[in-house]
Amino acid sequence: MKNEVKLLRVDSSGRYEGSSTRALTDSLIEALASGNTAVDVTQRDLAKGMPHVDESWIQANFTDAEERSDEQMERLQFSDNLVAEIQTADVVVIGVPIYNFGVPAKLKAWVDMIARARLTFRYTANGPEGLMKGKKAYLVVASGGVAVDSELDFATPYMRQALRFIGITDIEVIGAEQQMSRGEETVASALTKIAEVARRPVAHAA
Repeated sequence: MKNEVKLLRVDSSGRYEGSSTRALTDSLIEALASGNTAVDVTQRDLAKGMPHVDESWIQANFTDAEERSDEQMERLQFSDNLVAEIQTADVVVIGVPIYNFGVPAKLKAWVDMIARARLTFRYTANGPEGLMKGKKAYLVVASGGVAVDSELDFATPYMRQALRFIGITDIEVIGAEQQMSRGEETVASALTKIAEVARRPVAHAA
């Protein structure tokens, strides 16, 4: 019998046809599903629509849960759904195209929606503590000209920090960088790394 792993896939590319992050994420999930692992995938495609934080959302979020009005609960429902997807996942795979040195606006909106005090992190006497511990995350990062983790890459370190803030510290980056100059070479390198992932066991969340 295969072990079942719950996986959350988050796509943030504005492209479908020709998207490197979507294609590589497909390959990564196929690799994770190889061997003795059955992968139950929940897909969140941010290109299909993402709300943004505004005044009414902030007011609802900062109101104690038991005191929220029906309107406030409705305002937070989308965010609650996103949080629930992370809470139930063993593995999180995020496609991260680098747009103008940073993350796509819809991916930033997703981070804003899932960084929720008392749900995904809490404040303690020693500072904030992430509550989404024991999960594995893969960042599938693609760029046209920026080298991943270079001084011009503000996307990869941002996503690492956002995940660590909510308690996900086991983070692996699979990069297909500088495709405008390196072309197929960098995609092939990413696929080699994905093949290495296929040879490892997939852990469940603690």
